Amino acid sequence: MSGAAVSGAAVSGAAVSGALARYQVMAVVVGIGLLVLVLVGMPLQYGAHEPALADIVAPVHGILYIVYLLTVFDLARRQHFRIGQLAAMICAGFVPFVAFLVEQRVTRELRRQNGHGSAPAPEPGA
Repeated sequence: MSGAAVSGAAVSGAAVSGALARYQVMAVVVGIGLLVLVLVGMPLQYGAHEPALADIVAPVHGILYIVYLLTVFDLARRQHFRIGQLAAMICAGFVPFVAFLVEQRVTRELRRQNGHGSAPAPEPGA
């Protein structure tokens, strides 16, 4: 393999790692924001007639969800995700708790595909 090919592979791997890191951060941020909105903001708004928290968290979550979508599309473009994977990642931002589950699955799959899996090392003599 030529030096340019090795360098290109390293840049590509670094680009995917960066895209994955950005996606992971946004998945957690959007997931937490959605939980705050659904578990605290909405009950306060409709149960206690105190809409202040929901009035703040809802638009912030909406803006962060758009940023999350950008990270999803960036990662999907770099990894050539299938439509089902992309749909799951998109839906994860508006279904409570799903962002965390999908993020873990995507991270585990990408690490496995790229040879950075967390499989245990074989035992000596086995």
